[in-house]
Amino acid sequence: MDFMGDSLMDGRSFRVLNVVDDCGRLAVAMEVALSISGEYVGRVLDRAAARYGWPEVIVVDNGPEFTSKALDQWAWARGVRLHFIQPGKPVQNAFAESFNGKVRDECLNENWFTDLRHARDVIAAWQRDCNDVRPHSSLGGMTPAEYDRRLGSGSALRALPPASLLAPTPAASRPL
Repeated sequence: MDFMGDSLMDGRSFRVLNVVDDCGRLAVAMEVALSISGEYVGRVLDRAAARYGWPEVIVVDNGPEFTSKALDQWAWARGVRLHFIQPGKPVQNAFAESFNGKVRDECLNENWFTDLRHARDVIAAWQRDCNDVRPHSSLGGMTPAEYDRRLGSGSALRALPPASLLAPTPAASRPL
């Protein structure tokens, strides 16, 4: 997952939190807000997990939202490992960076957002198009949504909460 930024017509900045499944190229979440804290990131991930299942690992950079206590506690409580890339090495999160480039070129640069609601609507429409309409050669010509359905990504995980919610283990005893 990674952040992007843009601005509204009135000059106020907003952020977009992009969460992308590296395997199936599915845009799991694209959250638009004026400010996004580590706690907010956790809520977005909870909503995504309710639909797609719990990831084992999330690759992130070293931004303050991702290194926050709130997100660290969220990850520990759910048994999700946060994998931090080396500072200054965005290539270590190549799928998210590539996705961000597409969002920038095809959505953010092509629109002048009048307000936050407009930005959310346009970005949500772009996400639906990306997931449900565009085939990917890396997925054998399937859309990310079709690939997810055929593969059954997360389908077994959707039925149960992560094991860590059933019987959490202390951080010191968990493998890195």
